[in-house]
Amino acid sequence: MLKGAIVDEAPISVSFEMRARSLEKGNAPMVFTNVKEAPGHNAAINILDRKRLCEYFDVEPGELIDILSWAMNNPTDPKVVPSSEAAAMENTMEKVDLSKIPIPWHFAEDGGRYQSASIIIAQHNGVRNTSFHRQLLIGSDRTVTRLVPRHLRTMVENAREAGEDVPIAVVNSPDPVVLLAGAMSFDEPIDELMVASALHEKFYGSPLKLFELPNGVMAPANAEYVMQARITTQNSDEGPYVDITGTVDDVRQEPVIEYDSIHHRTSPTFHALIPAGREHMTLMGMPRAPTIKNAVSEVVKCTDVYLTEGGCGWLSSVVQIEPEGPEDGFKAINAALDGHRSMKQVIIVDKDVDVTDPNRVEWALMTRWQPDKDTVILSNQKGSSLDPSREHDGATSKIGMDATVDPSLDKGPFESVL
Repeated sequence: MLKGAIVDEAPISVSFEMRARSLEKGNAPMVFTNVKEAPGHNAAINILDRKRLCEYFDVEPGELIDILSWAMNNPTDPKVVPSSEAAAMENTMEKVDLSKIPIPWHFAEDGGRYQSASIIIAQHNGVRNTSFHRQLLIGSDRTVTRLVPRHLRTMVENAREAGEDVPIAVVNSPDPVVLLAGAMSFDEPIDELMVASALHEKFYGSPLKLFELPNGVMAPANAEYVMQARITTQNSDEGPYVDITGTVDDVRQEPVIEYDSIHHRTSPTFHALIPAGREHMTLMGMPRAPTIKNAVSEVVKCTDVYLTEGGCGWLSSVVQIEPEGPEDGFKAINAALDGHRSMKQVIIVDKDVDVTDPNRVEWALMTRWQPDKDTVILSNQKGSSLDPSREHDGATSKIGMDATVDPSLDKGPFESVL
């Protein structure tokens, strides 16, 4: 995934300079090889987006969404290898010191240095969960992590009732399929690493390789960094943090993580994701696209889904369908909103409209949509915690717009010559 990235050999600090350098280069993919605070460690930003992923895997966007959906339904067992065969174990820090790896401080508004692209693999009482959780650096061997009310938070709460820590692996820069799987969320308990293994077989021709850390947690063998740690029974202040919406999230009391060992490849590259950037939106939004597409496909043929940058990769999408009846657009609206309940806006378009092109989507609205006839507005709906405009009780309103042509009509003036 680093192919084609700008290699920047000039000295750079983890404090504010990576994002500034990114802005200077138009937020192009970049690798920094001379990080002042972390000699021998590189840092990468802006590496993952929809276009680069499709080019890397040599697939079309709609095909990639279908493959993600297939992997959700066909998880496979990873291959367990000895730790001696794990590239992530090439080096071990003599003394744990998180400040010596390129954990960035991107925004002055943030509470400090944050690792936002690292995934947490947790195992407790025979259950494994893999997911993204931002971590604020609060000491050489301690972070505090934001846990939203999902699987890992429940796991931690159950462990705390028994007075126990949760053993974890913190992984940075694994294969991109691990990142995509880690960003998925499921209604039923599914092992994300088994989904990642299915994707690994599909794209690389072999299952994902895992190895076991001394704390019993399995981790990807080929990651750049694998860190052994524990989610403790202690809490501390987490935040403020510039979130995916570009707005500042609150300070909360959240669980403290204590690190026991840090392993990494030789000359490793740390994934220093910039919050609210395209990469952040890709990792948030792309794994939700299969869920939306599956939901819409139950009522009408759906060919593509894109969670927009303007919607922060989470709150708004454009859905491409092949309608067969005049009500198919409305069916697609309702199905899409049910498929991703955090979403507050959806636009339905025909197959001749590129869902990633905001000008083309607006063109479809202006030439194919009548606000009083082709709009669905829903009030008092459950909103997303990421939406700063939601009501105090978490409620929001939602809107769907049908910008498709009624297939029963002779297209006439609706047909594009562009």
